[in-house]
Amino acid sequence: MEKFDVIVVGAGTAGCLTAKTAAKAGLKVCLLDSKKREKIGEKVCGDAVGKHHFDQVGLAVPKGEELRTRVQGVNVYSPDMQTVFRVKEEGIYGFTINRYIFGQRLLKEAVDAGAILLDSTIAIDPIIHESFVKGVATKNLKAEKRTELKSRVVVDASGFSAVLRRKLPPDIGVDLDVKNQDVAALYREIRVLAEPKMDPEFCDIYVDQTVSPGGYFWIFPEGENRVNVGLGVSMTKGFPNPKEQLYREVFSKPMFKGSRILTGGAWYVPTRRSLDCMTGNGIIVIGDSACQVGPIHGGGIGSSMMGGKLAGETIAEALEKGDGSRRGLWQYNAKYMQAYGAKQAGLDVFRLFLLEGVGNEEINYGMKYKLITQEDLLRASRGEDLRLNITEKTRRVFRGFGQLSLLMRLRAAAKLLKEMKTHYLNYPASPEDFPAWQNKTHKLVEESYKRLKKKK
Repeated sequence: MEKFDVIVVGAGTAGCLTAKTAAKAGLKVCLLDSKKREKIGEKVCGDAVGKHHFDQVGLAVPKGEELRTRVQGVNVYSPDMQTVFRVKEEGIYGFTINRYIFGQRLLKEAVDAGAILLDSTIAIDPIIHESFVKGVATKNLKAEKRTELKSRVVVDASGFSAVLRRKLPPDIGVDLDVKNQDVAALYREIRVLAEPKMDPEFCDIYVDQTVSPGGYFWIFPEGENRVNVGLGVSMTKGFPNPKEQLYREVFSKPMFKGSRILTGGAWYVPTRRSLDCMTGNGIIVIGDSACQVGPIHGGGIGSSMMGGKLAGETIAEALEKGDGSRRGLWQYNAKYMQAYGAKQAGLDVFRLFLLEGVGNEEINYGMKYKLITQEDLLRASRGEDLRLNITEKTRRVFRGFGQLSLLMRLRAAAKLLKEMKTHYLNYPASPEDFPAWQNKTHKLVEESYKRLKKKK
């Protein structure tokens, strides 16, 4: 039975960064993925990521064929299309990327650092002994051979499927369940337009609770008349089929007349705060498996890069001390919350506000009368508090339109957002303090649902 220091399940963004970081620290790392090596990196995705994420993890920015376009900002359209917020900041930009070439680059860097790749290999079950994850039971899809691999730490980077996390017993301590209402179902296509129809330096996001309830649809430039266009909906009761909505509501627009499809596909994204606890005895959960995704925009490339690097560093530090237990790995939680999780938790409150209490009419009013401005969105995207400038004139306008309750709920959302973010920044330093912290987390979430829900 082969033994490793670290087994990473999933060679996506988070998994490759973990494997690379741990291998560079001198650990014996096994990186396994269900895809063939030449297919790793193929993923249905929005393909957009900010430059600052590359800077944070010390990764070279995309170039050559990996880079589709350099993006200066985002246009956000109201449901009635009467208001457009152009969200940009001087000196700050991002990219749309060739997701496959990017994935292959990350894989090569992990292997070059010393990680051993087992492709065409699926993880069947975690190997657990005395409440401690000791390895992974696997199956090689080429040879139809089952093997048990042992390790000091296992990393679940298997994406939304969370193949290991879902099979962990409760006593391991990792959060196990993600509710459907906290998941978005999405469908996306890469298309070539017959004629250029959009600004090549700006991504377009359309908010419409009728077309994409609980989500949005997007059109992102990819150069040479190519666009990444997709639609996501919250998986609440009775949610519509995102592919049908995309074809009915978006591809019927004039800009897509004569366009042709290159690729298409569906996927799922957990659009909520990260798991409260992502570590257990012998295991760390990262990436989509740990819900490390932006609650509002659903983007996960940058946060997965960050989560993966932090996981590799934490594992190296823990194993140097000979402690791969929940306690030894515990600081991963706090480090991630400081780096991104607290911002994510705050934005999750704003997601609940949009999901529970806002329809198209209210979004139209809110954007038209600048209840939230471009600057507010920019600050929120940076993880800052949502500061509202609600004047007496604003109150009179919204009272006149019968929208005063929207004003009050938005004010409550701003307050709860700040409370939630502060709470996550004060993540417990040890497992002993975690139950009390998690209990308060649940109370804040329950309060958010109660105070932000639109009264019928």
